Amino acid sequence: MKPMYSAAFAAMIVAAAVTATTRDAAWSAEKKYGPGVSDSEIKIGQTIAYSGPASSFGTTGHTISAYYRMVNDRGGINGRKINFISADDGYSPPKTVEQTRRLVEQEQVLSIV
Repeated sequence: MKPMYSAAFAAMIVAAAVTATTRDAAWSAEKKYGPGVSDSEIKIGQTIAYSGPASSFGTTGHTISAYYRMVNDRGGINGRKINFISADDGYSPPKTVEQTRRLVEQEQVLSIV
């Protein structure tokens, strides 16, 4: 017994294949990336308490920064260097919001750690 496919099912398969092919061709031709990413750089941000009552957490920030420097020394990620921007929030929620907003809006980081 042969399986029977409807015309609608066949049309969906063809449409999906055409869309995937078109999308892949356009993606490789444009080389447009989101904020914080270029052909040579990836921007990552962080807010952490380097000062204030919880300044001992600043050690974690320095450790993360050292890790990204090591990754850059080894060639980066697919040839892209990591631009790690770390901001002191002083363990203060209003300052954390301010620094996070600055990272996103002014520095245009890809992500926040």
